[in-house]
Amino acid sequence: MMIFSERLSLLRKEKGLTQKQAAEIFGLSTYGYQRYEYGDREPSVSVAASIADYYDVSLDYLVGRSDNPTINR
Repeated sequence: MMIFSERLSLLRKEKGLTQKQAAEIFGLSTYGYQRYEYGDREPSVSVAASIADYYDVSLDYLVGRSDNPTINR
């Protein structure tokens, strides 16, 4: 199973975004965002929820607890 940093990088690339663009979307500095992708830091729950909402995936998928990206509704 993928870990958060790998999944975050994959989702960003699937959308065709640069790290700088993703950082701007989530209201982060580019350096702060890069630390998430490099696995140096993990986001707060509110930031993780914003990321999951933007990419339309579940939090479980984003953090690597599930390989099913579908949001359970």
